[in-house]
Amino acid sequence: MATFPPPYPQYSPQPPQPPRPPYSPDPAGHGLRHPHWWQRRWVRYAALSTLLALSGLVILALVRQQTGTEGFLVGLGLAVLPVPLLVGAFRWLDRVQPGPWRNLLFAFAWGACAAALIAIVANSFATRWIATATADPSSADTLGATLIAPVVEESAKAAAVLLVFLFRQRDFTGIVDGVVIAGVTATGFAFTENILYLGTAFGTDQLTGDSGIASVTAATFFVRIVLSPFAHPLFTVLTGIGFGIAALSGERQRARRVLVPVAGLLLAMSMHAFWNGSSTFGQYGFFAVYGMFMVPAFGLLTWLAVWTRQRELRAVREELPAYVYAGWLGAAEPFVLGSMRARQMAREYAAYHFGKAAGRAVAEYEGYSTTLALLRRRGRRGRAGADFVARERELLTELWSRRELVRPALEYAARTAAPGGWRPGYAGYAPPAYGAAVPYPAYNPYRS
Repeated sequence: MATFPPPYPQYSPQPPQPPRPPYSPDPAGHGLRHPHWWQRRWVRYAALSTLLALSGLVILALVRQQTGTEGFLVGLGLAVLPVPLLVGAFRWLDRVQPGPWRNLLFAFAWGACAAALIAIVANSFATRWIATATADPSSADTLGATLIAPVVEESAKAAAVLLVFLFRQRDFTGIVDGVVIAGVTATGFAFTENILYLGTAFGTDQLTGDSGIASVTAATFFVRIVLSPFAHPLFTVLTGIGFGIAALSGERQRARRVLVPVAGLLLAMSMHAFWNGSSTFGQYGFFAVYGMFMVPAFGLLTWLAVWTRQRELRAVREELPAYVYAGWLGAAEPFVLGSMRARQMAREYAAYHFGKAAGRAVAEYEGYSTTLALLRRRGRRGRAGADFVARERELLTELWSRRELVRPALEYAARTAAPGGWRPGYAGYAPPAYGAAVPYPAYNPYRS
């Protein structure tokens, strides 16, 4: 059931409450019972880690078998080059409401190990079946790359986004989260695939004696690493956008929560198929598709992601003053937390003057405040779940437990980043005393 929040929180600030014990009342009335062993977090983590580790070992053996040891090492050294840049770009995009690193590690590992293993096995099986059925191996390769590979690979990568969407709902709250998880998953997948392609190309050059810029390895490196390192992330990001829109939908919009991710997956498959089929469009088909389709699509999706991030910052500036009224936040905090420049200044100030732990506390404070603002926005639009009040209190408790440590850094950032220097009453805004009844629509002093 959707929840509409009151104009401002109805409870006053208080010290954080102790966490609840990790057990629940027994429905039969026999005291407290512990969860079953398979419900324990460490069991789920161990099972998932084992699955990914086994997938990694199998994919390592398969790739090494196809490329040889020397080819594998060459492919690994070249394929790793774009990974830090792509992961760093997605992490930068996620700075407004940064998700935990464990989600990104899972996404990359799933793409590099599980999704790559599924793709290699399924694509090889399908290509052999088509070659046997048609007695035309060259046609089987074309059909496999154009029709089979996009469906298999995008489905395998989408599984990681689906798992985070289902089991990490608190970390998956909008389009940016979908873009980041999908992009990192695809980066891992492309990493393993590039090892295979570059290692195979190196083996071919070893047989033919080619070297230098005219070699197959150089050509493969130019196409896959220089020209199109963003290809796989670009496809899978469409799936991530679909899941992000579903995360923004209300609980009653069940059709939308199902159909939009499916539509995003179908678009990802279609774009992937179009890209793989570009080599059949003539001598310059690849470059035509690259210049007229891939680059504009990449630019459009990049703009969409950055625009969405700016919307999140605007939500912070518009929603957090309600908590200023209730006494939970300082008067300057909506301004500081709604500006990327001010946020960075606060982190750097805390880390320099009070140590790295203080810098991390400021970063956590910024993340929790953004989550709180987006939660309240969904509540005002009738899209928050029935646990809105409990989640709001939980986030406020996290903020309250860090307020003394982060306050100097936030005040410094407000004084430095605001035009003319921030002061109480800046932009005509002075927070009323706690309990004052102020109409909700009037609380935003920072709207430009």
